[in-house]
Amino acid sequence: MLNDINDDIHKRLERAVLEVFSSSDFHKASIRDIANNAGVSFTTIYKHYGSKERLVFAFVDIWMGKLTDRIIDHLHGIENLKEKLRKVFWLQLDYYERHEKFGRIIFMTLPMKTWMVDETFAQPRMMSLMIDVLRQGQSEGILNPDVRAGILLDFVMGFVQRSFFMWILRGKEESLADQANVMFEMVWQGMKNPQKTHD
Repeated sequence: MLNDINDDIHKRLERAVLEVFSSSDFHKASIRDIANNAGVSFTTIYKHYGSKERLVFAFVDIWMGKLTDRIIDHLHGIENLKEKLRKVFWLQLDYYERHEKFGRIIFMTLPMKTWMVDETFAQPRMMSLMIDVLRQGQSEGILNPDVRAGILLDFVMGFVQRSFFMWILRGKEESLADQANVMFEMVWQGMKNPQKTHD
């Protein structure tokens, strides 16, 4: 979809999607709002995307891809499992803090039921990367082996999501990324193998 749109229109649409959907109720926002904000015709947007859902999901997919690329890049050379997970946790909090409007869209605006039926929800690159790290930890006896790796992933992602929207609700008094290490130690206690007495 995005390959058919020139760079200038793409950038204007990206800015408009961030602005409109980070500050509006998803169901009240419309393609016309995006068109007006971006200075792009309704017809052009509808021709390339067909619906506001497809428009938003296309950009969400791009932004999630950038986060995945960043995670892959930062994990190079980290062998210790705990430090890998710490880095992934920090990268997510840092990314959503730096890209607050994107965080608002995926954690606070998008109706989960609507997004879950779209192919962009799966995020196979990021999810398989994280599941592989968690399974590695379970196979090495470091992480709790009594639950599926997917449950451990839900635990981490749920913590990130709740931390983000409570950070917004509480007025962003402290940096999320600056608190990442302290919060990660809490997460780690809930993930590690309860049969092991030390990290």
